[in-house]
Amino acid sequence: MANPLILREGDGPRLVELRRPVADALAAAGTVQLGLTDRPGWWEVSAGTQIGVVSVDGLQVVIQPKIGIKRLVFLMGYARHPTFWRDDRVLLDSDADLPEALADAFVRLARRALEQGLLKGYVTVDETLAVLRGRVREADQLRRRWGRSIPLEVRYDEFTVDIAENQLLLAAVEQLLRTPRVGVRHRAGLQRLRLQLADVTAPGRGGVRPSWVASRLNAKYVPALELAELVLAGRSFEQRVGDLVVSGYLFNMATIFEDFVTVVLREAFRPFGGRSRLQYRTHLDEAETVPVRPDFVWLDTGLPRVVVDAKYKAEKPSGFPQADLYQLLAYCTVLGLPVGHLIYAKGFEDAREHAVRHAGVRIVAHTLDLQAEPASLLRSVSGLVDEMRPTVDPAAPAGRQGRVPS
Repeated sequence: MANPLILREGDGPRLVELRRPVADALAAAGTVQLGLTDRPGWWEVSAGTQIGVVSVDGLQVVIQPKIGIKRLVFLMGYARHPTFWRDDRVLLDSDADLPEALADAFVRLARRALEQGLLKGYVTVDETLAVLRGRVREADQLRRRWGRSIPLEVRYDEFTVDIAENQLLLAAVEQLLRTPRVGVRHRAGLQRLRLQLADVTAPGRGGVRPSWVASRLNAKYVPALELAELVLAGRSFEQRVGDLVVSGYLFNMATIFEDFVTVVLREAFRPFGGRSRLQYRTHLDEAETVPVRPDFVWLDTGLPRVVVDAKYKAEKPSGFPQADLYQLLAYCTVLGLPVGHLIYAKGFEDAREHAVRHAGVRIVAHTLDLQAEPASLLRSVSGLVDEMRPTVDPAAPAGRQGRVPS
């Protein structure tokens, strides 16, 4: 296979020679941004907000994140399980591409989890048998076997390795084996894990992911299970465009950032009581025909006090360059708040404040340094919360009770 095309999120476009069918396939998959040039067969290629790897017609396109792999995995993990991912809990190869770094860490953690054998647990099984085992499902027996004593519709508990924890590990193994850019060394380790999990049922692709709860019994599995959740969070796809097949394994940085910001705000607001709502549902109009969903709203005494929208980078659709500001102004108007907050990733936008004319509303843009150490990043969010949290005046009229201290 030819050398991969390496793109880095946030960098300018690269001049690349591509056959037209390959360019069309990449464009159709929506994984990179392509621009025509004056030179036939040459294209300007740049990364969007998706990171990972795409393969088409022998070409691998590796899209690297702007931030380091360790910080990226921390952001993804914290959004799913803040208490586990509060620090660097999983060692990652910071020099590897994302798929290979995940594979390397997962093989290591899964091997450690399984070194003393597979975890077993009780699973409830519904089955049709010629002999009684467990108890008869009477309603099913009467409906399906009226007037017949055998076979029996039974339900019993079986002590087995085919439990959610092992199914999740197997699903992650299968995902990584399908992923381009996972090297031979890691594939060998993944194949060994698949053999160890041979008696486990693999969840179907795109099906419901097995759910699990951390406990004393599965404690040795928890690091591997947490990483398996992240592996399965990636978008794995394969699609045909013309005569070519495009396959890939991608994460959306905008989604990762939004998920992290809303969860970390929820955790930071927790000591102040009230209620935090992610993707808060309300409406722009009195008739409730135009829904709006701010990313984060903090309520106290049942009323909205803080509204935040998380934007990895500013959205600037053609003809509407300040879309983020208009959106937040609408949120403040609907919720009756004098201040709204935007949070961007540092390096894409600047921290600034806008006082909206004749509206009595301020829109404050903050930035988060995603390259910071986890503890430092969490402290910076706590500092933002101290700025955002209003002093409530109980005598103020409803809908205008928030006041941000100067």
